[in-house]
Amino acid sequence: MSTNLDPTIPAPMTNVAEYGFEGRFVDWADDARYFEYSKAANPIGSGFAPQVPVTQFGPDVYMDQPTGVLPLDLSADLGIKSGPATSPALLANFVRIRAGEQIDTAPNATSQLYYVLYGRGFAAVNGRLVQWEKGDFLTLPAGARSVFYADAEAAMYWVHDEPLMRYLGAEAREPRFRATKFRRTDAVAKLEEIASRPGANDKSRVSVLLANENQEQTLTITHVLWAMFGVLPPNQEQRPHRHQSVALDLILDAPPSGCYSLLGTRLDERGNIVDPIRVDWQAGGAFTTPPGMWHAHFNETDQPAHLIPVQDAGLQTHLRSLDIKFTERRDLVAG
Repeated sequence: MSTNLDPTIPAPMTNVAEYGFEGRFVDWADDARYFEYSKAANPIGSGFAPQVPVTQFGPDVYMDQPTGVLPLDLSADLGIKSGPATSPALLANFVRIRAGEQIDTAPNATSQLYYVLYGRGFAAVNGRLVQWEKGDFLTLPAGARSVFYADAEAAMYWVHDEPLMRYLGAEAREPRFRATKFRRTDAVAKLEEIASRPGANDKSRVSVLLANENQEQTLTITHVLWAMFGVLPPNQEQRPHRHQSVALDLILDAPPSGCYSLLGTRLDERGNIVDPIRVDWQAGGAFTTPPGMWHAHFNETDQPAHLIPVQDAGLQTHLRSLDIKFTERRDLVAG
């Protein structure tokens, strides 16, 4: 049977009764749209899809707040109407739990990461109990229904990928990793070991990448999330780099002034960021680093500063689209 591609010749009508169907044909063409290629090939550049904004969230968001979840919601800036989101795929939150109180969580997410900013307590996750305290990380897979109980005043940084599930119209059911706890003592010991190695400060980062044994290819904390526990040593500069994953950066500790990040879209001939946006670090605060944007970190004090960036780089690495790039200083020679 040949297909008639000439739109001027009407196609023969099918007698649907021959196939056991009844009813009228429907016209599904109402939502069809057609664009000339150059006007639609880059929806971000043309403004159809908004850019991820550089946004800072201070610790005042959760300090002295009652028990509850405080989403870092940029959905209006991103043009997302399905629910709160900090990036197109992730939602970061601060969680506040008063001593002796509790909070329930059960997002439609494949990956959750909790970092305990302060306090201690325990969690019942699908009926199983685990203790947590300041500095611990906890990752939970799809289908995790949790109740967090605080023995002392507590706050957490909580990132999950429910916005990705809403975008896909999917329900996260199948766990891709087991619930995992990264103890503060282990993470700190590993970071101190790395920082003490000869030439550690000459590397692009002094940090520990947290990983799950089930993520053999991506080497990330979950199959979607990436997390780093790092230190910016005193009087150090971490040169610009960029990647296609959105970073939701949490600052653990930093002096009141002198620690900051510069972000921008271009580099000059020396490898420095042109017309940068400056974000001053706030201990206990967070900020966004958009995808593809060059960023560099500076510590102009005599004290170390610690940070935890969380990204959707597990997903980006699986898609082979992370495209991480580093730059070194390029000193010009007069000629």
